[in-house]
Amino acid sequence: QVHLVESGGGLVQAGGSLRLSCAASGRTFTFSMSAVSWFRQAPGKEREFVAGISWSGGSTFYSDSVKGRFTISRNNTKNTVYLQMNNLITDDTAVYYCAANSNTVVEVTPQEYDYWGQGTQVAVSS
Repeated sequence: QVHLVESGGGLVQAGGSLRLSCAASGRTFTFSMSAVSWFRQAPGKEREFVAGISWSGGSTFYSDSVKGRFTISRNNTKNTVYLQMNNLITDDTAVYYCAANSNTVVEVTPQEYDYWGQGTQVAVSS
């Protein structure tokens, strides 16, 4: 089992920045060989893909809504994946989840992920 814990959420004004972290414990070897993605879910909406990173960090993927503003990265020696969020807008308000895939390939659908964190709230005020 891989246990994921997100941190770094909070309240920020529009235009501000936050950095989310996703720390893994348990079978960390599995985590280091897994694609990891960030999803988010706003009230009344479905969970949506935000960004994903391959197991090596060599490939990254972003949704159109965050491309150019968010950056995903990982440090496998620390078993941690990060999401740097810049130029935040009110539409970014949501609970953000990290998820790990048993495959090495980034998938954009939540159903493809085996391990999930509990989520961290991000609120952007105007």
